[in-house]
Amino acid sequence: MEIRDLTVDDLDAVRDARTRAFGPLSPATAAVWRRMVEPFLAEGRVLGIFDGPRLTGTARINPYRQWWHGRELSMGGVASVTVLPEDRGRGVGRQLMLAAIDRAVELGHLVSALYPATTHLYRRLGWEHAGAQLIATLPAEAVRTIGVTEPVKLRRMGPDDAAELLAVAARVHTATRASGPLGWDERTTRLWLEDEDDFCYLAEDGFVVYRWDGQDIEIDNLVAGSEATARALWSLVGSSATIAKKITACVAPDDPIFWMLRERGKSDDVRAVRWMFRLLDLVKAVEGRGYPAAVTAAAVVQVQDPERPANTGGWRIEVTGGAGTAIPTASADGPRLSINGMSALYAGVPSATLRRSGAMTGPDLYDEVLDAAFAARPYMIDYF
Repeated sequence: MEIRDLTVDDLDAVRDARTRAFGPLSPATAAVWRRMVEPFLAEGRVLGIFDGPRLTGTARINPYRQWWHGRELSMGGVASVTVLPEDRGRGVGRQLMLAAIDRAVELGHLVSALYPATTHLYRRLGWEHAGAQLIATLPAEAVRTIGVTEPVKLRRMGPDDAAELLAVAARVHTATRASGPLGWDERTTRLWLEDEDDFCYLAEDGFVVYRWDGQDIEIDNLVAGSEATARALWSLVGSSATIAKKITACVAPDDPIFWMLRERGKSDDVRAVRWMFRLLDLVKAVEGRGYPAAVTAAAVVQVQDPERPANTGGWRIEVTGGAGTAIPTASADGPRLSINGMSALYAGVPSATLRRSGAMTGPDLYDEVLDAAFAARPYMIDYF
């Protein structure tokens, strides 16, 4: 087996592998997919594993920014992991993902996330369940009743607004101390904004992207930094309630929409699509993350990471003034975690959960300190 960077000449084989793994693409979707993937080829973001001349599996590393308590980190989003049906069970996926870890580090990513089709492979290599994409289904009539508190200037948004959209999202995620949301690169964002089936509106501190889904409405992204903008954007979508019966939307765990609705009952529900997370560079990821400004803490952890030995060892984690550091230490009085457990802890999974699942063992004197430092309710708006 040989792993190498893929080129434009490999794209037909890549599309075949993708089709066999996830199903066929429409001609229009295939054209968009090709336009998205081609620039990533030259950047070394698309890997293939070969058995002789035959492509047997692929993986792509998307360039993202991800916010953790309001501070952004470079995140490698692992996507389009495929193994041909006839080659499954031969260890192809493991070899491919080991190469993806190394490449993500080479590309400068400090953390990685993915949406798993199967958990076992990724967990064995250090990814762990951390957050979710939360999809709410709301009665359109209930959304229509959301009142506007003050005028907010909204304008239609197109491909030339990609940079401004990303800047607005960054300001809002920073101000709201969000954990988990990601930002695409500008090139790909322009591509998404070209979709004629999407309706895109931009405000000074927010935006919405939505589309019709049969007779209902699907909100792809709605980000707002103030009550006025949140109400304006939801009211814009809710104005279609004379036709639409339901609105589905990707939301935050404590999304303002649930406090703006006049009535909440059994008619709205939230579905979770789970994603997994991995620390690639423990020291820089701890330094780059945001923390509650009111927390001043110090704790010791023992971490094991067979795939990235630089993450292995004892670490003294110090948090103060909203910033953190991880310093090597010979002390052994802290809890023991695999890189899976450390990644989950970093993402806000409570120590009590980690201990009861076996992901954290050893002394418990730092448990509450670690919970306070890494407190988070991570979510994503985007699926990739």
